Amino acid sequence: MQLPSKPLAGLKVIELGSLIAGPFAARICAEFGAEVIKVESPDGGDPLRKWRKLYEGTSLWWFVQARNKRSITLNLKHEQGREVLKKLLAGADILIENFRPGVLEKLGLGWEVLHALNPKLVMVRLSGFGQSGPLKDQPGFGAVGEAMGGLRYITGFEDRPPVRTGISIGDSIAALWGVIGALMALRHREVNGGQGQVVDVALYEAVFAMMESLVPEFDVFGFIRERSGNIMPGITPSSIHTSCDGKHVQIGANGDAIFQRFMRAIGRDDLAADPSLASNDGRDARRDELYGIIDRWVGALPLEQVLATLSQAEVPASRIYSAADMFADPQFLAREMFLSAKLPDGKPFKMPGIVPKLSDTPGSAEWIGPELGEHTDTLLAALGYDKETIAELRRSGAV
Repeated sequence: MQLPSKPLAGLKVIELGSLIAGPFAARICAEFGAEVIKVESPDGGDPLRKWRKLYEGTSLWWFVQARNKRSITLNLKHEQGREVLKKLLAGADILIENFRPGVLEKLGLGWEVLHALNPKLVMVRLSGFGQSGPLKDQPGFGAVGEAMGGLRYITGFEDRPPVRTGISIGDSIAALWGVIGALMALRHREVNGGQGQVVDVALYEAVFAMMESLVPEFDVFGFIRERSGNIMPGITPSSIHTSCDGKHVQIGANGDAIFQRFMRAIGRDDLAADPSLASNDGRDARRDELYGIIDRWVGALPLEQVLATLSQAEVPASRIYSAADMFADPQFLAREMFLSAKLPDGKPFKMPGIVPKLSDTPGSAEWIGPELGEHTDTLLAALGYDKETIAELRRSGAV
């Protein structure tokens, strides 16, 4: 039986990004069927190839971030290298780039030039501060976006300086907005008969957009949300607690009916029936009291007993998972969140599974991140370059 096409099959995406935001956006496109051509500098390629844990000189992260992509090396400072890129873009649907604003313009590859070359091209531009405004020319990584966008200010404990999450969450959020914007622009092009357009994503704005009620609370009440440790301020109870065997559990019992089930499960029928605790505003007013009660209950029991009790009562809860916990968990396994692959030397390894799950046209990982320039000759030949011309491009340093 022939499998259905992936949802983005037939789309050609050119990736000029490096490190995280641009490449993650392109990876999502590649997983769902787009032909993604990653353009890298001949001089070492994407720095992500050397980030975090290396296996025989190449980052394990690279093999995941660049899966399903093809790599071509082009020297964009060389006129012939830029001409090759223009040929690629002439037949492309999406360009994803995360250079500092103005870099492509200096290379003669700004939006006006590319739009004239290919009026249907959608250009996704990911940068620290966007393509306009007084900060547009400043460098800005995801960490800066998290700081400016408000996430860092509220993360951590109130008596200590702000902390970061353990991943580059600002870059990844920006990547998701980039993909959403690209799909919106494609729909406009294909359904409404429009042309290509620019999708302008600033990292700080991508984070800022996730900040829930921060803006109206400040504007109406002058309220500035501060760091609050493990609790979710204004939503009670939702926090992390420690069991007697020194393990940690997240409990989210902030729904009205859930709270009542929770209290009955821990032997506090009086609190379950207390009308002042029937809704969130009343519970939040007695937050410290409730968290003290929950802390004492969890702290008297081993983690597995805590989880079993909460599961029986249908109260949302989870141990705080490490990678080892994930690898052993039946839910992760049932949802195919670990894909088997092989490193270049044949060593088997696991990669994260595909998100989201589409029922009829699911995404997949067909191959791991390629070697630097692995597909250069093939892609150049497809553009009409013969072997002699390709050899000359190499000699001149254009590829």
